[in-house]
Amino acid sequence: MTTTAAPATESVPAPAVAPPVVRRSPGSLLLVTALARLGRTLGQVVASAVVIVILWYAFLKVFHLNPLVAKDPKDVYNYLFTVPKAHENRHVIFHGLLQTLGDALSGYIAGTVAAIVVSVLFVLYRPVEQAFLPVAMILRSVPLVAMTPIITLVFGRAVMGVTVIGGIVVFFPSLVNIVFGLRSTPKAAADLVTAYGGNSFTVLRKVAIPSALPALFASARIAVPGAIIGALLAEWLATGKALGYYMEHAQQVFNYGGVWASVIVITAVSVVLYGVVGVIETVVLARYGPAPARGK
Repeated sequence: MTTTAAPATESVPAPAVAPPVVRRSPGSLLLVTALARLGRTLGQVVASAVVIVILWYAFLKVFHLNPLVAKDPKDVYNYLFTVPKAHENRHVIFHGLLQTLGDALSGYIAGTVAAIVVSVLFVLYRPVEQAFLPVAMILRSVPLVAMTPIITLVFGRAVMGVTVIGGIVVFFPSLVNIVFGLRSTPKAAADLVTAYGGNSFTVLRKVAIPSALPALFASARIAVPGAIIGALLAEWLATGKALGYYMEHAQQVFNYGGVWASVIVITAVSVVLYGVVGVIETVVLARYGPAPARGK
């Protein structure tokens, strides 16, 4: 009796299992986005600082400027950290800097809020724009130095006057950018909201403002150095206080080290604040901005 052997079964390879997809929470994505933007900003700041120092030394070398007046980075460092009165120098400059930043903040907020409100009115009501935009452009063409005496007469030399001067510097560039952003609303999205019964305010809230967020933050970044310049101008011409007045007084008494140190400190702070607004912009656009901005 013959036995038939069972046919050999071919081994079938097990199907490949795809690796699990790691899903990050929205909070972690925002954190990663913010850290990436912060890293890029720090890299840009360091690179810019190196270039500025090189150009600074080259400028002094090429034009053979008097060392009594023209200070190099080493002189500024010594003025702030190594000379016998370095502690006093730092105290005076940083105390004035805090006052200047307070003045700049008030002008920054006032100018930005006013620009947003006026931009919304211009977009919703064209007659308002046609009536007031020419007036605004005429006022913008007048040098702020010429307007400062009138501003101080009307609003005084205290916080209100400083806020108005800083707000004017911030207001006009922000107004142009925000109006442009609000009018860059995708027409298809606006028509969709209108088709579902939305009015102009609904289109503004649902479509126009999210679409205008990049322009709004671009204005916010541009307004940072503008607000600081406005504060310094107000302190120089109106209040006689803080870092703006200190720089003028230091020049009058031939304290050129103090002038250069003040310029470097206020410039560094402006760059830092510019970067902070950029990081905030990245986080907000990743969460609330248009779809292309969220994918960045």
